[in-house]
Amino acid sequence: MTLPSVTLPARLTACLAARQGLKIIAGLQTFAPERVRHVCNAAVAGGADLVDVAVDPQLVRLARSCGVTTVCVSAVEPERFPAVVAAGADLVEIGNFDCFYDQGRDFTGAEVLELTQRSRALLADVPLSVTVPHRLPLSEQQRLAEQLVAAGADLIQTEGGTSSQPRSAGIQGLIEKAVPTLAAAHAISRTVRVPVLCASGLSAVTAPMAIAAGAAAVGVGRAVNRLEDPLAMVAVVRSLRQALTAGAAPTVDSPIRC
Repeated sequence: MTLPSVTLPARLTACLAARQGLKIIAGLQTFAPERVRHVCNAAVAGGADLVDVAVDPQLVRLARSCGVTTVCVSAVEPERFPAVVAAGADLVEIGNFDCFYDQGRDFTGAEVLELTQRSRALLADVPLSVTVPHRLPLSEQQRLAEQLVAAGADLIQTEGGTSSQPRSAGIQGLIEKAVPTLAAAHAISRTVRVPVLCASGLSAVTAPMAIAAGAAAVGVGRAVNRLEDPLAMVAVVRSLRQALTAGAAPTVDSPIRC
């Protein structure tokens, strides 16, 4: 893995290098300040490395006021990025696209590539993360990831868990739910040299699996942002942090020593 050539916040650089990064996602379509405040407070209290908020300068400032050290802003409209960068966002992200699938909207590889090119043209020196749509065949996800990096993406994010329909309950169900994004993280991390962030449908059970599959960080949204109890949000974030730092997970290609 090669870290981006653009300047990343120190904490983000460190967690990517250690392959223990934790991003908490408030939601690309979550604009309610109080809801975002709860997510940000939980992320800070639970030990997350960065928080992902919707494309609104007010939400960037809100995240900062909660003590968030690294703020990521997600959108699918590149022209809205400059305003949030001016408000203090550390990096921007195209996607993820899970929330759009329920609305019947898909994103093609060509569309994501074009969004990436527009974003990089607008923001030459701002770290850029791009999500690869999980509805593409895995081989196409790999090819698209290569094209996105060539177009200026500094990080690649995977997705897929929210569209997965596990058949089992308990731990087995949690693993089944994460399979699409874990598979993408494994394939893409071996295709590109930039850090891969594995997101969608992850839990404290499967977050370490994402790291073992090749991801440098994980992103978790609904497991936190759909909770109503702020204390429960903190508990989930802490469980994720503990799962990631319990021990350095080897990748699936690492030799096993007895």
